[in-house]
Amino acid sequence: MGQAQQTENSQEIDIKALQDMYKKFVMECPSGLLFLHEFKRFFGVDPTGEASDYAENMFRAFDTNGDNTIDFLEFVAALNLVFRGDMEHKLRWSFKAYDKDNNGYVEREELRSMIDSMYRLKKGMRTDTSDSQLTVDEVVDRILQAVDSDGDGQITMEEFIRGAQQDPWVLNMLKLDMNPTGWVLEHRRRSAHF
Repeated sequence: MGQAQQTENSQEIDIKALQDMYKKFVMECPSGLLFLHEFKRFFGVDPTGEASDYAENMFRAFDTNGDNTIDFLEFVAALNLVFRGDMEHKLRWSFKAYDKDNNGYVEREELRSMIDSMYRLKKGMRTDTSDSQLTVDEVVDRILQAVDSDGDGQITMEEFIRGAQQDPWVLNMLKLDMNPTGWVLEHRRRSAHF
C-alpha cells in the first residue's frame, strides 16, 4: 500500500514538474524555439561554469533534428523520455549526448570530455561519487576496457548499451543525469541564496 502511494505521489510530482517546465518554456521562448544560450538560462547554468559543457551536450541530445534549436515538440519528447522512458531508450539518448560529432561512435576524447564535464558538475554541486578517487582518465580507460568489445578505440551504440546493461559500474558512469527536475530545483535553491 505504501509503495502504491509513493508511485502515485511520484507521478503527481512528475506531472507538476512537467507543467512548471512547460510554463517556463513558454515564458523563456515565446518564439517557440530554444537556443543554446536560452537553454542554459532555462536550467540556470552559468555559461562559463562547471555545468556549461554538460548543458551543451544535453542541448545537442534534445535537438533531434540538428537545427541548433529545440522546439517544443523536441522538448516534450525529451522530457517524456526522461520521465517515462525505459533504460535502453535513456541509454540511446545518452549515447547521442556523448557522440558530439554525430558520427555514430563515441571516441576516447568525446568520452573523456563528457566524463570530465560530469566530474566538474558533481564537484560544483558538492555531490560526491563513489568513484571520486579515480581520475577522469582512469574512468575513461576502465569504461573503454569494459565496453569497447572490438578494441578499436570507438564505442558503437550497441557496445555502449550492452556494456552499460552488463556492468552496473559502467551504467552508473555512462548514464546521464536523467532528473532535470532535481537539477532545476537545486539551481533554484542555489540562486535563491544569492
